[in-house]
Amino acid sequence: MSLDAHSEALKASLATANLVPGSAASLIGEGFRPTTKLNVSFGERAVELGTFFRAGECKQAPTLTFGPEADAPEDASYSFILTDPDAPTPDDPKFAFWRHYVLSGLRPQNAVDAVAAGSELTAYLGPGPKDDSKPHRYLFLLYREPKGLSLTKADVGGEEFVQRRSFKPAEFAEQHGLRLVGVNWMYCAGDGWKE
Repeated sequence: MSLDAHSEALKASLATANLVPGSAASLIGEGFRPTTKLNVSFGERAVELGTFFRAGECKQAPTLTFGPEADAPEDASYSFILTDPDAPTPDDPKFAFWRHYVLSGLRPQNAVDAVAAGSELTAYLGPGPKDDSKPHRYLFLLYREPKGLSLTKADVGGEEFVQRRSFKPAEFAEQHGLRLVGVNWMYCAGDGWKE
């Protein structure tokens, strides 16, 4: 799929899921057009703009790949955020945006997991919606970093369970000069959830 086709599919899927416009509009502006396709997979299963997963399928950190942007410097580096706008439930998202995973210093990799080249700022904590909750939407956000950016764990916040809630990705990105370049997302429900 071309980047233009991916951009249109992303826009349509975000609108259908009430993310943009909606709860993720502060993170992903309505006019956003990705400049690279962010590929995410859990094991052999790819995340494709709203794919449905069960929490048990997401216990291990995802694999991330993305190609270089046409307009980016050759030495560009990237930050990645996995966040949940529906915590603790889609009907009561009082802990949005839940911080599940934050990486910095990633490099474009089309075939190799980009995570290996980066540094972990928030350890991976897999999605864990309760079985009595509707499925949550999870956002995978890729940002180009400004040249020379050096983030630390302290810049993001603590690792404890309660320290991960109510994270402000848009403020974090603005504070550190991060430019959104790629988005993917999925639904995830508890292993025992029934429709």
